[in-house]
Amino acid sequence: MLNKLYKNEAEKSPQSDYCKSELTHGRIEGRYYYIVSNIGDEVDPFSEWKNLKSIGFVDYFRSEKDGKITCERRYYISSLSNNSEILAEAIRGHWGIENQLNWVLDVQFQEDDSRIRTDNAPEKLAVIRQIALNLLNQEKTVKTGMKNKRKRAGWNNNYLLKILFNSQ
Repeated sequence: MLNKLYKNEAEKSPQSDYCKSELTHGRIEGRYYYIVSNIGDEVDPFSEWKNLKSIGFVDYFRSEKDGKITCERRYYISSLSNNSEILAEAIRGHWGIENQLNWVLDVQFQEDDSRIRTDNAPEKLAVIRQIALNLLNQEKTVKTGMKNKRKRAGWNNNYLLKILFNSQ
């Protein structure tokens, strides 16, 4: 009886959940997505977040090789409708872009090897690297990798100017 009552309430309520698990890097990772819509004025009583439609969270479970299991929860506010699978795609897509950018900065620009650690220098140099990466990505006249574009810009002032001023 209680189970039937819970099911009827769940069908009425504006919520959605989705679970995904996979085996990666020798460990099992799972993600449980939960989203609630029709949140009303409880979350944003002054309507400060434009188009706020839902709130949700993701529980990340990771089983390490030594048998240790870790769990991490992250919360999200969203303009998405009540669909936890769309929330999952949006979150994974965002982190895919973030991780790809960090990989390029680490591998191509050796950002993790930098010995600069004082004052604001690390942040300023990170911004300069990101600007350089964006400029190199916009330059399409030379069909080569990022590393070769950087070398060519260091050896050829005309190519460097082409990158800096985007004169194609």
